Amino acid sequence: MTGQEAGSKKRILGLDFGSKTVGVAVTDALGITVQGVETIWREKENHLRRTLRRIGELVDEFGITAIVLGYPLNMDDSIGDRAQKTLEFKKELEKRFEIPVFLSDERLTTLEAEEILAESGVRREDYKKYVDKIAAVLILEGYLNNGNGSN
Repeated sequence: MTGQEAGSKKRILGLDFGSKTVGVAVTDALGITVQGVETIWREKENHLRRTLRRIGELVDEFGITAIVLGYPLNMDDSIGDRAQKTLEFKKELEKRFEIPVFLSDERLTTLEAEEILAESGVRREDYKKYVDKIAAVLILEGYLNNGNGSN
């Protein structure tokens, strides 16, 4: 399904924004289920051009109407360095794609993703291949389970 065919459907993109990776997940056309899509890798933290280009391709491909971005607050609810960089990334996404970008608490999602991988029998040295994509799924599922994204 192309972005134009999906135009009347509501699909949400979930992102787990890290220093060198962005895990990506997407809802189905009804906005009910979530599937992991991929992990976008970059060599340096501040080199976002290719990352943003790939996100743009995914926005078009899936007909995305909103983005949910994991927000890594500290356990005491304070905003640390990673959360500040996430806020800057949110502004860039909003400016570039002109669709709403929502923040969703992502504390402990990486730990939960690692537990899922362990339970699935994935070797620890292979976690890096999957953990960010699974974290993106958990972020987007958490957002939907909290009653967001419905209309």
